[in-house]
Amino acid sequence: MKSNEKTPLTTSLILLLSITCGVVVANMYYIQPIGTKVAASLSVSTSAVGILTMLTQLGYALGLLFLVPLGDVVDRPKLIIRMVALSAVSLLAAFFAPSFTLFACASFLIGLLSIVPQIIIPYGAVLAGPKARGKVMGTLLSGLLVGILLSRTVSGIVASLFSWRMIYLFALCAVGILTLLLYWKMPRSVQQSSTAVSYLDSLKSLPHLVASQRLLREAAVSGFFMFGTFSIFWSTLIFYISSPAYNWGTFEAGILAIFGLSGAVAAPIVGRLADSYSERKIVYMGLVMQTISFIALLVGGSHLAILLLAIILLDVGNQFGQVANQTRVQGLGEAASNRNNTVFTRGAS
Repeated sequence: MKSNEKTPLTTSLILLLSITCGVVVANMYYIQPIGTKVAASLSVSTSAVGILTMLTQLGYALGLLFLVPLGDVVDRPKLIIRMVALSAVSLLAAFFAPSFTLFACASFLIGLLSIVPQIIIPYGAVLAGPKARGKVMGTLLSGLLVGILLSRTVSGIVASLFSWRMIYLFALCAVGILTLLLYWKMPRSVQQSSTAVSYLDSLKSLPHLVASQRLLREAAVSGFFMFGTFSIFWSTLIFYISSPAYNWGTFEAGILAIFGLSGAVAAPIVGRLADSYSERKIVYMGLVMQTISFIALLVGGSHLAILLLAIILLDVGNQFGQVANQTRVQGLGEAASNRNNTVFTRGAS
């Protein structure tokens, strides 16, 4: 790692952190399109696949609560690098897992360590400073969204061409390379608040942060509804397009995910807007876009053009909300930036 404590946030470092967000968060979603193949390979019923998804989400929830606050206690760059390295270990365990039980344990660890982006986001906000915070948030969240949307498509393609285990080998290689790049590119430390806080105190302070910061509560609630509708849409889309209205399959669902990348394209633009205009107004704009998208789906979702327009509005609207909310949450103060992100992300996920 670089030794200079005040390394500027260069374009290459922003890009590396954004890619890391996408690659690491994608690990959570690889299991979804390959669940039946995993069940057949490990000699369990297809209903057991739900357990794997549940354990992954449980690991992520516990990671948000117990690991993300560590960023307010220890050196963030070192924490990020170690978490990414451990993520590689969890992928290695999933690749070699000989039984369902061991694969389930690996799935839990994958979810637990997929919180790395939620440590990177406050770290990027500190490096960016107030004037460029929105722009950096937009870039980081763009990478995060790309990882979420393309993970299922990549997993399905790799599993159809090779064994389902190969997706975990693919992910392992990607995460391993990122670990080396992060070690090489990241500064040794970022100047953090002089207010010392222990790990236990950081956990105990979470209820106080919620009670004392109205803006944090507002961001968490709006984020909950905006990201919730986004997640519900993409989780149920395959059932809708496989109905008589379209009679499509998983391949077409993967193609539609490409249109969802419009949100990732919009995120950096939204970030620049957040640096210049009221974040609350930007959140309202996102809510309006998402509302229009669902009205369009209700009225004419059986028409392809309207479906595509609704997807674009939904994803862009979600990014309006997420980027603007993250920008104002990270502006609440550096001393508790990771804990504020824990509260916001628990609400918004």
